[in-house]
Formats: sequence, structure tokens, C-alpha cells
Amino acid sequence: MNILFCGDRNVQNGLLIAVLSLLENTQEHFDIYVLTLNMTMNEKIYSPIEASFIDYLNNEVSAQYDDRLYIKLIDTTSLFKGETPDANLSTRFTPCCMLRLFADKIDEIPDRILYLDTDIICRKDFGDFYYQNMEGVELAGVLDYYGSWFFRKNILKRDYLNSGVLLMNMSELRKTGLLSKCRHMCTTKKMFMPDQSALNKLSVSKRICERKYNDQRRLHIDTVFQHFTTHFKFFPYVRTETVKPWQTEEVTTVLRIPETEYKALFDRYYDVKKSIMISDAKKQGKGELYV
Repeated sequence: MNILFCGDRNVQNGLLIAVLSLLENTQEHFDIYVLTLNMTMNEKIYSPIEASFIDYLNNEVSAQYDDRLYIKLIDTTSLFKGETPDANLSTRFTPCCMLRLFADKIDEIPDRILYLDTDIICRKDFGDFYYQNMEGVELAGVLDYYGSWFFRKNILKRDYLNSGVLLMNMSELRKTGLLSKCRHMCTTKKMFMPDQSALNKLSVSKRICERKYNDQRRLHIDTVFQHFTTHFKFFPYVRTETVKPWQTEEVTTVLRIPETEYKALFDRYYDVKKSIMISDAKKQGKGELYV
């Protein structure tokens, strides 16, 4: 299975949890492509995902899962600088959101690849979703929980996808030029959630899949991918609530997900994270590190 992630160094905790959840719930081999960048924009520094972190996953973690994991880290800084989304630099947009829009310009990216945000946990095997027939289809995904009510191309039906889980048919995308069109739109038109909005507005052949493949609101018994998005709370007052997978205590105390649901995964996450820290400390000549 081919998986695509994007981000800078700040996503490493989420990336680790997501990768472990994939390995725990499917017995297939994973070729994972991680797009990163190294730049400063609007006085904010975006540091690349650490090569040592990826090396540890490829060597130590993969060995613990029958060598079913290989991650390739790809620096997309030059690609991003070549098509900077000028119209959206003052919005909530971050450069990392746009990196997936360069997938068609990266030769290593295979014809079928599943893009995942790094705030997603896999709970079940997703073979049915991944191997669906994509002939003539650019993208397959799930309706955005909130956005699909307000943003739509077809006024008669909801068709606005959440871009956190997207099965991408790269051969079709290269044929239609969708990603190139999206990059251009992001450079010229100011939008709310620009990359997601551009994909929805410009796609000519997208497939809407079942909620369970990108469960954004709450956990269900059939949830395959739980997506930890920001959501609204209305009592005792209207507010937003955001909890990410690496905020492991809040997953239970705030979201009220039973502790047993992700205990094994979170224990594994902390074990691997500790091992990475010890490994890095030894390489830097600091000896044993206690955390």
C-alpha cells in the first residue's frame, strides 16, 4: 500500500502515531512518502522532518513489523518556492497543507496513493477503500462534516470532501492536471482552507465514500479512520474544541473516548518515542537518556 503524508518537524508525533496505527491494523507492506520542507515564511520557521527520525522508523520499527515499512522523505522546498500561494499567505493557510498538491511533480509517487493527514488514527483494515476501482476517478474521499453543508458545486446535493483522507489516482490526476490547476488557484485566489477548497472546486471526477473512512465528528463502532478535527461545542456556550492524537490524556478526558480504545496504541507510541530519544542521545554522545 502506498501512503502519502506531508508536514514539517512539528508533525512527527502525529506521523508516528498514524504509522503505528497503520501497521497494527493491516498486514500489508507500506511504502510511505513523506513530503517536507525547510523554509521561513511570515516570520515562522518550518523545519524539515528529521532524517534520523525516518531512519529509526525504517530500521528499528520496521523490523518489529516483519519489515513491512519503508518511508521515503522528500524535500519539496524548491517546488513550493516555485509556486508560492501568494493570495493565501495572510490566511490560516500553512505551507505544509499545500505540499500534497505537488504530488504530480514528484516522479517517485506511484499511480495509486492514499493521502492521510497526520492527525488521523487507523482503527481497522482499509483494503476495501484502498483497492476500490478508480478508473476515470481523480479522488475518492468522505464528505466534510461541516463544510459539505455550506460549500458545494451542486446545489442539490452535498459534494464537498474533507481532504484529510484522499485516495488519489495519480495517473488520472496527471492526465487532467487537477493538482496543477489547484496550485495556480492557490496563488491567485484567496480562499477558506485553500488547498481543500481548490481540490473540491476544480475536481471533475471525485467519488464520495462512506463516513467510516474519515470519521471527523465522533468515534463509531465501524470507524476505520478517526480524524481528530476541530469541532463545535454548543453547551454551555458556543466554542470550538480541538484535541489531537498525541494529546493522549485529552483524548480520554476531553473527547471522552474510552481509555481502552487506544491504550495499546498510545503505549506503543510512548515506547517508540522514548527509544528514538535514547537513540538520538547516544548518537550525540550523551550516553543513556532517561525520560
